[in-house]
Amino acid sequence: VQLQASGGGSVQAGGSLRLSCVASGSIIQIGDMAWYRQAPGKEREVVATMPRGGATNYADSVKGRFTISGDGAKKTTYLQMTSLKPDDTAVYYCNLEVLDGDWTWSRYWGQGTLVTVSS
Repeated sequence: VQLQASGGGSVQAGGSLRLSCVASGSIIQIGDMAWYRQAPGKEREVVATMPRGGATNYADSVKGRFTISGDGAKKTTYLQMTSLKPDDTAVYYCNLEVLDGDWTWSRYWGQGTLVTVSS
C-alpha cells in the first residue's frame, strides 16, 4: 500500500489550498483518515482526523479554517485549507488506516507535501 499526497504549494496569507492523498495497492477498505503537519524545528502534530464512523476533529489552531473529507470509493482523503496563515507553513502528511488484501488493518503515511504561506 502506498499513499501519494499532493496539492501543496506557496500561497499568500488569506489564500486557500486543497491537499489530496490517494491510496493505492491491495486495498479492501479505507478506515480512519487524518492529516498531520510538521513545521521547521517542530514536532509533527495532528491537524485533523476523521475516524471510521466517527465525527471529525480539528486542532484548535485550524478550527473553522480547515476541513477534512474523504471518498472511500476513490481511496482518497482531502484537506481543504482556507484563510491560511504564515503559521500554517509546514510539511503536511496524510495518514490512513487501510484494510489490505491480507485482511489486516494497518496505518500508512504519505510522503508529505509542503505548504508555504507568506505574509
